[in-house]
Amino acid sequence: MAGLLRVSEAFALAFHAMAYMVASGEERPVAAAELARLFGVSEAHLAKVLQRLARLGLLSSKRGPKGGFVLAREPEQVTLLDIHEAVDGPLDSSTCLLNEHLCKPGTCVMEKLLRSVYNEVRQHLAGTRLSDLQPQMTEEGEMTYAGSVD
Repeated sequence: MAGLLRVSEAFALAFHAMAYMVASGEERPVAAAELARLFGVSEAHLAKVLQRLARLGLLSSKRGPKGGFVLAREPEQVTLLDIHEAVDGPLDSSTCLLNEHLCKPGTCVMEKLLRSVYNEVRQHLAGTRLSDLQPQMTEEGEMTYAGSVD
């Protein structure tokens, strides 16, 4: 089942960057370079993701030597669906694994399952706020999630 549901790298980076900002508990701007080092990812790619989040109002950016990104909204006001749609657009509701719609409507053996999975994922993302996850930093500088999200 692990291969059935995949998320984009952009969504994973956006989610973890915003969770890091919550977990750090600081209001100081966090530079893309700092996050890229922590996550072991391309600074250029991460910067594009962060800029997109800023353009869509989830982050604010500050220029200058002490610049970076800060949350533009309280964690209680941001859902995982908000983050997903900011970086990847609307959640794909396709019920065809091939995106070709080779089957006649109502005859695909996977349609009911795929529609159910889509609805479940959408509800979970829409119903989970950044604050629900209770991200925290360990003494080793790693992030943990203490919240229980069903």
